[in-house]
Amino acid sequence: MSVAPMVRSKPRAMAVVVAPTAAAGAPPPPAPVNALLRAGVLKFLQWFVPPVLGMALFVFLWAAVASHSDLPGPLKTWDSAMQVFSHPFYRNGPNDQGIGWNVLRSLARVAMGFSAAALVGIPLGFLIGYFGFINRMMSPIISILRPVSPLAWLPIGLYVFKEAQPAAIWVIFISSLWPMVLNTAAGVSQVPADYLNVARVLNLSPWKLFSRILLPAVMPYMLTGVRLSVGVAWLVIVAAEMLTGGVGIGFWVWDEWNNLNVEHIIIAVFVVGVIGLLLEQAILLVARRFRY
Repeated sequence: MSVAPMVRSKPRAMAVVVAPTAAAGAPPPPAPVNALLRAGVLKFLQWFVPPVLGMALFVFLWAAVASHSDLPGPLKTWDSAMQVFSHPFYRNGPNDQGIGWNVLRSLARVAMGFSAAALVGIPLGFLIGYFGFINRMMSPIISILRPVSPLAWLPIGLYVFKEAQPAAIWVIFISSLWPMVLNTAAGVSQVPADYLNVARVLNLSPWKLFSRILLPAVMPYMLTGVRLSVGVAWLVIVAAEMLTGGVGIGFWVWDEWNNLNVEHIIIAVFVVGVIGLLLEQAILLVARRFRY
């Protein structure tokens, strides 16, 4: 019996399709342009629409109140504002000057009073926060003087300095002093004890202790105090100038009231608010430049 030889068939190669894989560490594919555009538009609307709606509601309520009273409405105030800001730097005498000169004079007073308060308040805050004896010594003085109304200091300034200009600067100084003192002292008291212990172990000099440990840790508190003090100084100058006279935004408001020009008073209110907002944003911009 013959046996037929077995013939081995060659295995056929199987085609294997391998899906391409993303290389390790390769960046993800870019998002579609339309999706990015929609996200950008949505983000812009979320930033832009709420303030516009708020201002529109404010103007609507203002117009509604003005329609039922003698208060000037938005359109009438806008027309007066166009006239005021068309010549902001005119001069017709010592007591008749444009709003631009009045704002500049007020800012100059605020700068002088605030700078003096910073030169005194920030170092005093460091001393109060670092030395317990000075803290206990100054605590009753600050507790008594801090709640005093800013305008209560004006007669003392007029009596001591005999002139309105230094008296107004004195009121700004004493009013904006306390936020910087208290916030700086609070920041120093919050410095971790481990930082101070390391400084003692390393035998750091007083200057290195201040510049390397205390100042970076206290900076957020100190800038918060500066921000509050700027707002207080700008609030106080308007009231002080109403009483002292001369050139300034507060005197301009009082002079317009004597002339029964209510539109100009409303304009001055907005000018004071806008300048206060700009001062606060300037402090925030400076704060962002620091790295804690």
